[in-house]
Amino acid sequence: MSNCTFEQARTAVAAAARELSSDGLVLGSAGNISIRLDEGIAVTATGARFETLVPEQVTLVDLDGRIVAGELVPTSELDLHLGIYRRYGAGAVVHTHAPTCVAVTCVTDELPCVHYQMLTFGGAVKVAPFAPFGSAELADHVAEALVGKTAALMANHGTVTYGADLAAAMDATRLLEWAATVYWRARSMGEVRALDGEAQAAVIRAAVESKYGSTRPS
Repeated sequence: MSNCTFEQARTAVAAAARELSSDGLVLGSAGNISIRLDEGIAVTATGARFETLVPEQVTLVDLDGRIVAGELVPTSELDLHLGIYRRYGAGAVVHTHAPTCVAVTCVTDELPCVHYQMLTFGGAVKVAPFAPFGSAELADHVAEALVGKTAALMANHGTVTYGADLAAAMDATRLLEWAATVYWRARSMGEVRALDGEAQAAVIRAAVESKYGSTRPS
């Protein structure tokens, strides 16, 4: 949970939305972002275009989805976000229509663990079954696909990631699209060789022993 104010959260969410648009991970208004605050969830408004999204297009709702502050109706995927907060205690949630990820969801039920960095969101990523956007059914499918993971794919739709904060959720979103791109390129050349359980365990041991990913004095 972030201890920033609603206005600070609005600014952070709007900036993140514009970054996702610049990165090519969303098109127009096709995506949504939220941050957990003490007083509720700061979430992008429905219909807000990511490339020009401003803080005023972020609404505060409570955990029951009722508007607490802001002038605009929240995203149609609000149930998706609220379900993740209730079930997993997330600090932030990001949903995109990242193009390579969407393509992968059209051909497989799972993105295999093709690189050890995928272990940061739990390894192989499940593809949640298709359901109409904004539906309770879709929210349930995604919540199930996230068991033991911090990332999921949505069949013929997009991606969902969550993290302790917005930076972590954004990093996972970018990594997910990168991993999907690696998988696509590998699959175009032949049979994909994913990391098995033994290899994944070895990477985890190496990461712990070497304190991988953290800077420290020499």
